[in-house]
Amino acid sequence: MRAYVGVTDIDWYLQLAVGSTEGLEVNFWFPSSGQGFEAIDQGEFFVFKTHKSNAARHSHVSNRIVGVGMLAGFARLRISEAWEWFGEANGVASIEDFRDRVRHYRRMPISPLDDPEIGCVILDAAMFFPATDTLPAPDDFSPNIVRGKRYNLEDLTTDHPVGRAVARYLDPSPAFGAWDETRRIDGPTRGEPRLVVPRVGQGAFNALTAEAYHHRCALTGDKVRPVLEAAHILPVSKGGEHRLDNGLLLRSDIHTLFDKGYIGLDLKYRLRVSPALRDQFGNGDFLYSREGSLITVPDRLADRPHKDFLEWHAETVFLGGR
Repeated sequence: MRAYVGVTDIDWYLQLAVGSTEGLEVNFWFPSSGQGFEAIDQGEFFVFKTHKSNAARHSHVSNRIVGVGMLAGFARLRISEAWEWFGEANGVASIEDFRDRVRHYRRMPISPLDDPEIGCVILDAAMFFPATDTLPAPDDFSPNIVRGKRYNLEDLTTDHPVGRAVARYLDPSPAFGAWDETRRIDGPTRGEPRLVVPRVGQGAFNALTAEAYHHRCALTGDKVRPVLEAAHILPVSKGGEHRLDNGLLLRSDIHTLFDKGYIGLDLKYRLRVSPALRDQFGNGDFLYSREGSLITVPDRLADRPHKDFLEWHAETVFLGGR
């Protein structure tokens, strides 16, 4: 099991720590989207360490470990998208503050019409330590590290701050100790046992679905972002969850047709078009011309629509699907 210690802005921490409780979904963002994030896997730990600051008002939380979250995934989002889906969980009070913060770190102007893309490390179940109860930065964390450093938890000594932070995250009682392998929790994930993969919220579902489909409609290929929507195959209202293999990225009108059963998918990800579309509206030639064609699916097999959800939609929603 691994943990990544990410260097964060002190104001980002203070914004999120005030009045916060456990279980927050937050966006740890980078001012540029180019580098991506592959340091740890979904369900592993992201530890927040603040910058070193000479400002007197920040002396009590300067260069300290201030919290822990669990990685849900990474997405490249425009500022407007990140604000729409995460709001103040971006660590800022308003979209104007957000744009100013990105502008500050990019060290270049952003015009009123610009909506630059940023890198978003999306974290679930984040917990922030009170300013009076933070932990010291690790001695082996070089001051020259700008972005962060990865640790194997099993290799840490019992008094290592990263291990202690993760232990506190798993057991936030006052008697927290150091990381212990017995704290591992087996979960319904693929591969070796590991901590349970977090159940992401609606914001993370939107962002991660958009990223998995490369910000293009799975059916039409459209890439005009304002009209793209993350669609649940099995709706949350029917017991579905916010998970990638229960999602599709669709243009808004295509999303509506899917939800109402006028289109569907077979188990090989081929488009199905209901006869009801023509019978009821005398229209739909564009869709009928594509019937039987493959839609675009995520690169990772684990992220592609799950057959159980596709079967549910075919049997329950698709008009003429039985």
